[in-house]
Amino acid sequence: MPSSDIRVKICGLTTAAAVAAAAEAGARYVGFVFFARSPRNLSFEAAAELTAAVPVGLCKVALTVDAEDAFLDRLTEAVPLDMLQLHGRESPERVAEVKARYGLPVMKAIGVAGAADMAAIDAYSDVADQLLIDAKPPAGADLPGGNGLMFDWQLLAGRKYWRRPWMLAGGLTPANVAEAVRVTGARQVDVSSGVESAPGVKDARLIRAFVEAAAEARRG
Repeated sequence: MPSSDIRVKICGLTTAAAVAAAAEAGARYVGFVFFARSPRNLSFEAAAELTAAVPVGLCKVALTVDAEDAFLDRLTEAVPLDMLQLHGRESPERVAEVKARYGLPVMKAIGVAGAADMAAIDAYSDVADQLLIDAKPPAGADLPGGNGLMFDWQLLAGRKYWRRPWMLAGGLTPANVAEAVRVTGARQVDVSSGVESAPGVKDARLIRAFVEAAAEARRG
């Protein structure tokens, strides 16, 4: 298992084999998607089975998009989770509400396309436990993330970072994650489509290559 202080999140897992591949590769987070339009969407029943097989110490993250309390109530009752990832247009106030209601750490995703989007990150750093800096989806996109899109990493280069731990996402692959870490200084990275052989189909070889590339980036 690679040893590195770069923490990797493999998101959009849908099978026990993919969960095992993420764990064996040395990922620190595993993400499960609860969004009907995503090819990675899971039922609560399927997610409960998958999370039951997650090794102790691996953080189980549920990705939701503008979910209402009724949905989150059912999700948290049915699936054992360690963190909620809010990947929609949730306001800082909504993030605070979710934290208070469910007693789980909350990661808030913020989409970035240009410098004008950076200011929104500060508003969430006061309420979220972690921040996910992702590429903003194009207008009319079906998915808020997992689109394989990148943003300009130079927007993060050399800046004073936020008070919360943050994670870099958006178009990362085994081929570019080392450069992404070098440019941005990220200590956490998230990947979904970049380790797939088809939408929603994780590739164990690519998962392993991604985690190894992230580890090598830090050593370099």
